[in-house]
Amino acid sequence: MSRTLGIDFGTRRIGLALSDPTGTLASPLPFLENTGIPEVIAKLEELVQSHGIRIIVVGLPRNMDGTYGPSAEKVRGFISQIQPQLSAKIVAQDERLTTAQACRDLSQIGLNQKELRKKVDSASASLILQQFLDRNRLSP
Repeated sequence: MSRTLGIDFGTRRIGLALSDPTGTLASPLPFLENTGIPEVIAKLEELVQSHGIRIIVVGLPRNMDGTYGPSAEKVRGFISQIQPQLSAKIVAQDERLTTAQACRDLSQIGLNQKELRKKVDSASASLILQQFLDRNRLSP
């Protein structure tokens, strides 16, 4: 079975999450430092190869009214740079409110602000990926 990778793109950190082999459950992975596109592509392709990833779901930020802003353009630019270099298919997924939800979830388990900053990106990637998995599992 193949797996799916979730990405929450950020200019400093890139949150990552991985599905289980059945495509049912998303789990956070350690984030990547965004040290530049060539390094990020190399690390992502390493994950693709080592985990048998066929699909990469990238969170695409939207405003609450459904429009796209400057952050969405950054994500689209990121996708256009990595797509030709990776062997997995890339899909954009609406990520409205995932970071806020991840912050709430992590705060409820007692993480302080320093600990929260280290985990929020991958927790958000996990929410993005879980939404994708749930939507596609329910589709006929």
